[in-house]
Amino acid sequence: MGTEISKILQKCESEWTEEERSMLQAHQDTVQELSRRQNRRHLLKRKQEEMFDDAENLKTKVKQLAEAVQRAKHLVIYTGAGISTAASIPDYRGPNGVWTQLQKGRSVSTSDLSQAEPTLTHMSIWMLHKMKMVCDSCSPPREFIRLFDVTERTALHRHGTGRSCPHCRAELRDTIVHFGERGTLEQPLNWKGAAEAAQRADLILCLGSSLKVLKKYSCLWCMNRPASKRPKLYIVNLQWTPKDNLATLKIHGKCDAVMALLMEELALAVPVYSRLQDPIFSLAKPLSPQEQKSHSRKEIAPPSALEEVSQSAAPQGEGPAVQGGWFGRGYSKGRRKKKSS
Repeated sequence: MGTEISKILQKCESEWTEEERSMLQAHQDTVQELSRRQNRRHLLKRKQEEMFDDAENLKTKVKQLAEAVQRAKHLVIYTGAGISTAASIPDYRGPNGVWTQLQKGRSVSTSDLSQAEPTLTHMSIWMLHKMKMVCDSCSPPREFIRLFDVTERTALHRHGTGRSCPHCRAELRDTIVHFGERGTLEQPLNWKGAAEAAQRADLILCLGSSLKVLKKYSCLWCMNRPASKRPKLYIVNLQWTPKDNLATLKIHGKCDAVMALLMEELALAVPVYSRLQDPIFSLAKPLSPQEQKSHSRKEIAPPSALEEVSQSAAPQGEGPAVQGGWFGRGYSKGRRKKKSS
């Protein structure tokens, strides 16, 4: 019966026969439930659609953002995977995002990202930080930077990397909020430091994030204050976010395009990335002899290896199906748990 009614509802009302009208009238509860589900599907579809401001509107909005940045005393920037798509690193919930593809039952492959470089957005944020126009970023008290993806062994509620701190011998953990963990995780991320920065903020700029994880952390939005006392919120994202109705301004544009205009309005030059000057190579902690074979992910190539890599690299196809926790493993585990329940 439900299938028949669903087929009727998919047709235009003018096409309904008298028999079909009678059937709908006799099963009002089913009609209401199917209509509710249909409306919900349409709403979700609209939320996933990408919207672009036209060129003139984009410039107007970025000018407003620039004025807000110049007035701000404590600017905090929250970033998402969208700031890295220009470097061919996939996001999560975009039309071609990892989780979007997994939800559709499609296989997702990774390419070699060891040569990926910071985008214009990364470099713009670095310049804003250098000019002391943005609050210091928050990092864990003791951080170990590696030249490879450390999430190879991690997944939902499993953050241990299999390597140990050389000082206290405790197991090192990743700094990822895996799929399904939103709102429940205190560590390993430095939420205390982030909350302190948010409390000082008078302007929050969100770049390339769906905010579906961040919205769960009320401390990051100063929700304990009256609405008029909270930081002004500016969002740059192509899709709907759960914070749109609270934003002072929503900009529908790609992060690099928006940040290029913003830096122009602020009369700041966007630094050109140089791998020779990239601090990650001096900050990265080497592995102990016992840990040399503790990962299989390819390392970021240091400057000295660039020429060798360019000469020896052969064309490569798509990489293996997604296995890392921060990409798909946590998602897959969450899906299995949901189905079994």
